[in-house]
Amino acid sequence: MGNAVIKDTPEEWRVTATATPFTGNKTGVRTDTVVMPDGTTVTRDYQTHPGSVAVLALDDQDRVLVLKQYRHPVRQRLWEIPAGLLDVPGENPLHAAQRELYEEAHVKAEDWRVLTDVYTTPGGCDEAVRIFLARGIADVEGERFEVEHEELDMELARVPLPELVRGVLAGELHNNCLVVGVLSLTAALAGDGPDALRPADAPWPARPFEA
Repeated sequence: MGNAVIKDTPEEWRVTATATPFTGNKTGVRTDTVVMPDGTTVTRDYQTHPGSVAVLALDDQDRVLVLKQYRHPVRQRLWEIPAGLLDVPGENPLHAAQRELYEEAHVKAEDWRVLTDVYTTPGGCDEAVRIFLARGIADVEGERFEVEHEELDMELARVPLPELVRGVLAGELHNNCLVVGVLSLTAALAGDGPDALRPADAPWPARPFEA
């Protein structure tokens, strides 16, 4: 590649027809007819998604807050980091992340940074996730948030970061946001450190928001 800049770039191939054969509660399926570089057209089916936020919350003993939740599509109970949908179009992702951390782990955090931004499954879904690093965490006073469905029997734990890295590399932990989050934080700690990460309100072209 020489001195080429290795960076994802926006591009949009021409769509000659589009349909939405399925619309669910939060997501849908879209079928686009897309013009290829040689002029032929093909159809591409993909899931439409509002976007998500996830939080790698690190306590003062460098343990990560994780929770175990049943995920029906993969028929597994997975260890994950707190995460949730961007319920409102244009919602500030930091506010959504703070809400999820409160609702799922009942904690708040003093210091927020953007850890990484990912497309979870770009071959078949337009979901974009912003993963935050949250530090300076403390329990929140007051009533706990009422949970339902899969969240009713969630298990919470605080696990040292190296133990999670070991589990990822051993093939024992599979949740996308957890894997990306713990490996990204490990890379940041080995590099310029967490304080060099992007600020919590850094632009997010995949899901633009008002600060």
